[in-house]
Amino acid sequence: MSTASYPEEGRKKSFDVYRAVWRWHFYAGLLVLPFMITLSITGALYLFKDELDAIIHADLKRVAVQEAVQPPSSLVSAALEAQPGTAVKYTDPATPESSAEITVNTLAGERLAVYVDPYTSNVLGSLDDRGTIMWTVRYLHSFKYFGPTARKVIEIAGGWSILLVGTGMYLWWPRGKGSGGVVSVRGKPKSRVFWRDLHAVLGIFVGGFLVFLAITGMPWSSVWGGQVNQWANGNNFGYPSGVRVEMPVSNAYLSDQGLTSWSLEQARIPESTPPASPMPRIGLNNAVAAFEQLGLQQGFAVNLPSSAAGVYTGSIYPDNLSQQRVIHLDQYSGEPLIDMSYADYGPLGRWLEFGINVHMGQEFGLFNQLFLLAVCFAIILLAVSAAVMWWKRRPKGAMGVPPLPADKRVFRGLIAILVIGGVIFPLVGASLIVMLLIDWLIVQRLQEKRLARQTA
Repeated sequence: MSTASYPEEGRKKSFDVYRAVWRWHFYAGLLVLPFMITLSITGALYLFKDELDAIIHADLKRVAVQEAVQPPSSLVSAALEAQPGTAVKYTDPATPESSAEITVNTLAGERLAVYVDPYTSNVLGSLDDRGTIMWTVRYLHSFKYFGPTARKVIEIAGGWSILLVGTGMYLWWPRGKGSGGVVSVRGKPKSRVFWRDLHAVLGIFVGGFLVFLAITGMPWSSVWGGQVNQWANGNNFGYPSGVRVEMPVSNAYLSDQGLTSWSLEQARIPESTPPASPMPRIGLNNAVAAFEQLGLQQGFAVNLPSSAAGVYTGSIYPDNLSQQRVIHLDQYSGEPLIDMSYADYGPLGRWLEFGINVHMGQEFGLFNQLFLLAVCFAIILLAVSAAVMWWKRRPKGAMGVPPLPADKRVFRGLIAILVIGGVIFPLVGASLIVMLLIDWLIVQRLQEKRLARQTA
């Protein structure tokens, strides 16, 4: 064999690798793009949850500022008069213009959020607990409305989106080409090259942010997120040290009482120690005063004790991570039993909480919101350009799966990478196996038969 054949063999091998990567980029896009559009739309809306809720539910959430506020117990009494039942949580007004929110388990078996004017004790109205428009958007974003199976599909889509970006970067790599399709867009919207270049250029600029959003969204996932949470907290990488002190704890978790941070989902709630002789409870007014004295940021929620061993739990999860805090008070003595803040979290907990905060558009204020809004729009355009590009390239009567490489051995290295990713993300690994079987048993055979007919 002459030495001149070696460059030709190298080019063939490189082309085969390109085809193999292109094929799996296509599969990843097929699975991920519909979810990318849905997640981007709902995510873009949720970035402005506070602003939109304040506008949409202004009749419930906004009040006229007056001179003196009523004590929390009076606001709870007003809420229970309007909606008889048991008060389980009191949420302090976040601003002078905000209403107080009292969560009530009604006699009819409903769980309602009752909004009360803190200055007059007038009940402004009620909604189902977590019944605001933005809670609806949040549940749509996480697919929580559609059950645990759908949430697992979201986890799979998150893992495949990382694969999508990795393979996309390989396909984009210039390899000595000019700027067309690398940093500039050629052609006009009627041509396929325009959509191909738009997709490639958008992908390289937004790909890193897409991976970031996928990774920081994973802590909420049902399988991977749950496993990492258990590992982090079991090895002191997530839980605050205050959780580990020796004191009576109940079988209830902080997440059972309502929304909490990722690092505290498995934190057990301590118990008050009932005194040997009868002793009055401190009551809600004194509990709220104690939380204010301890420095909880305005707008904190107070979970009320439901038994003789229960505690007052004050919690706040604001945009400013340094102010994130949970305090449990003994309902008899008023002494803090556990006081946890962001600074107390383990290293993995702090890193993930920071990522989650950025993911939700909270960490850097309006800049964070507007920047991620632009990213969401770019991801939608990325998905649309992929669909248009595929439609223009797709052969009539076929799916348009990229052709097989001449030497199928090039799949070995790619599959090894996929296996590593599958070990890290188990559900993604299972879906990869399914896709490999579909590709091998169905798609490849159909393509080979189609090629045989064309060459016959």
